Amino acid sequence: MSETPINTQLLIAGQWQDAADGRTLPILDPASGELIGKVAHASVADLDKTVAGAAVGYDAWRNLSAWDRYAIMRKAADLLRERADAIGRIMSREQGKPLAQAVIEINAAAGVIEYFGEEGRRLNDELVPARVPDVEQRVLHRPIGVVAAFTPWNFPINQIARKLGAALGAGCGVIVKAPEDTPASPAELIRCFCDAGIPAGAVSLVYGTPAEISEYLIAHPVVRKISFTGSTPVGKHLAALAGGQMKPVTMELGGHGPVIVCRDADLDQAAERVAAAKFRNAGQVCIAPTRFLLHKDIAAAFIEKFKAQMSALKIGRGLDAGVTMGPVINERRVKALTELVDDARAKGAELWQPDTALPNKGFFFPPTLVLKPTLEMRVMQEEPFGPIAIMDEFSELADAIKEANRLPYGLAAYVYTGCERTERLLGEKLEAGMVAINHHGIGVPEVPFGGVKDSGYGTEGGPAALRAHTIIKLVSSLHRPSAY
Repeated sequence: MSETPINTQLLIAGQWQDAADGRTLPILDPASGELIGKVAHASVADLDKTVAGAAVGYDAWRNLSAWDRYAIMRKAADLLRERADAIGRIMSREQGKPLAQAVIEINAAAGVIEYFGEEGRRLNDELVPARVPDVEQRVLHRPIGVVAAFTPWNFPINQIARKLGAALGAGCGVIVKAPEDTPASPAELIRCFCDAGIPAGAVSLVYGTPAEISEYLIAHPVVRKISFTGSTPVGKHLAALAGGQMKPVTMELGGHGPVIVCRDADLDQAAERVAAAKFRNAGQVCIAPTRFLLHKDIAAAFIEKFKAQMSALKIGRGLDAGVTMGPVINERRVKALTELVDDARAKGAELWQPDTALPNKGFFFPPTLVLKPTLEMRVMQEEPFGPIAIMDEFSELADAIKEANRLPYGLAAYVYTGCERTERLLGEKLEAGMVAINHHGIGVPEVPFGGVKDSGYGTEGGPAALRAHTIIKLVSSLHRPSAY
């Protein structure tokens, strides 16, 4: 089937347009390595116009009532659902994930937008009782201003939806710096907001050189908050830039998710659920389970069940029927994953891969088990961000907790157990912003989503995410006695 080329423009002050100097970047299909389109590359002149338009759009958006803002966000969510299949095909072509996973992501993003629109109607001011007569103390929550949102390629719509939803729900304007590897599906998300009637400039969309755009936007006085999802090193750099400007940030960074499988766990359930989470999006998920800590009494049985799940994967182009795992995003990821596996092999690991043929073109990497790992191996220290699972054993629960907490990451952790006491203990002891026990349901919009330690700070879920886009202002009034 012949596909239409993907050509993506910038959105500046409500107008879709090419870069002022005509520059573009190529878009490659990771399933074939072939050129499938191009994306506009913003210049500094484009960024100047973007910020000016964003200031005007923000004023228009914040001056709407919370009910009117909700209506526009609800309409954008409805449009996103209506267009999910068409946008899903675009996402699968440029990102590689199976079409079914792309459509699930798009529908989840619609739910995120809808939730934050509703939550914006409940962003109430507060009245604090005063200590002296005739004083009224009001605490106001007002939008912080224009937000610069930097988003990654692995979930090109849902990651933007989280940032857009929380910021727009609070009444802020947003400049989205979307990923150059996967630009077209984010543009279709933003188009839903435009078609829903959002004021021109309230949402802007740019692509280009990441360092140039981030340094420009973070330093610009119109931009009042930074939100970033991506790697820990880049997040630390952007947080330092924002700190120099005294601008608040939300950082959702890398992980190295531990999975503790206890002796009393349901092994069939655990293997099925954890494998689905591990190989979703070819393992390119910040909250992916990665280090499996298995009680020694059940380790062999669990590994065999997990291997069966790996063998059942159908690997191929995301638009092909029945495919459950697509390619990784680009050749650089293939090289990085290969280096991790080669390092583990050289340092004594046993490796296992299913007997599954990979396509002979594109950026595919086989699902891989690393057995008998040691701490000298890079894969035990670095986030693989791909279809690599590490299997280790423990005898005492205290040892599993120690290993789970060893790394500086603290995004997501997982537990499988049949004991409520163990659930409570590990829920408290694991150093992670999110702990899921016997399932993986930690991504719904109404609950916190974020990490601790080097995995960042702040949350992209729940009411706290909305309030993080506000300033808190005290208005304390002494009322003069009435003349009557």
